[in-house]
Amino acid sequence: MKLALGADHGGAEQKEALRTHLEAQGYEILDFGTKRSDESVDYPDYALAVAHAVAAGEADLGILVCGTGIGMAIAANKVRGIRAATVTDVDAARLARQHNNANILALSGRFTPLTVNIEIIEAYLSAEFEGGRHQQRLDKIAAAER
Repeated sequence: MKLALGADHGGAEQKEALRTHLEAQGYEILDFGTKRSDESVDYPDYALAVAHAVAAGEADLGILVCGTGIGMAIAANKVRGIRAATVTDVDAARLARQHNNANILALSGRFTPLTVNIEIIEAYLSAEFEGGRHQQRLDKIAAAER
């Protein structure tokens, strides 16, 4: 599986650690940056790069990290076909995939410890979309995008 990663200065340190962890698990990583955490950068630049890669099929799923995860999710969700979910716990990560078929996970690099973000990612990546009644809801969202 190919994953697109992106972070701003608030998530750069965790992104680097997550990239190392995911590569060790055998995932192919497309890293859209930033690698710097000592100077402010604009989160939409990284969120949109990841979102476009996922929407174009260049990556299967995306993971974004900023201070809260909120700004990244807002920006990524502007790209047609993207369902980015800000997640702070394992259960929400699993449900984001099972019920919402979230194709991008947005994490907090400031308020969620790295160990918890690793658990969140593992739950997200191991879950599968359930379809059924959830699909009709996603179809309504897709119709609104058109």
